[in-house]
Amino acid sequence: MLVDDATFRRLCRARDLLAASYNAQVPLDRAAREACLSPFHFQRVFSRTFGETPHDFLTRLRMDQARQLLAAGDLPVTEVCLEVGYSSLGTFSSRFAAMTGQSPSAFRREARRFIAPVHGWHVLYIPTCFVNFWLTPP
Repeated sequence: MLVDDATFRRLCRARDLLAASYNAQVPLDRAAREACLSPFHFQRVFSRTFGETPHDFLTRLRMDQARQLLAAGDLPVTEVCLEVGYSSLGTFSSRFAAMTGQSPSAFRREARRFIAPVHGWHVLYIPTCFVNFWLTPP
């Protein structure tokens, strides 16, 4: 095990705090306090334990939610950007494109073309972490 049981539980509590407020700005200090660690030590232990930094974890959650909103809803891209916690459309679009390989608008067009060709279908979305887990060989 990478960390002791008590530290792991505190890290999970901090990760849950980050996940619950993914669309708000959560300072690293606040998440580190939740884990009862210094910010530097928290980031290092979080990365080693979960395989991604707290920032990468939040970005992944935000992009998963953005994909779901873009595929299923009629919100403009700007509204999706604000809904998932970004204040800059440029930052949101560039991070979205870096993670998905296409712009938010292109993703929406593709999703509607392949997932929901008839307006009004309920779109089910599988989070990236589950897809990666099942597609990655052991």
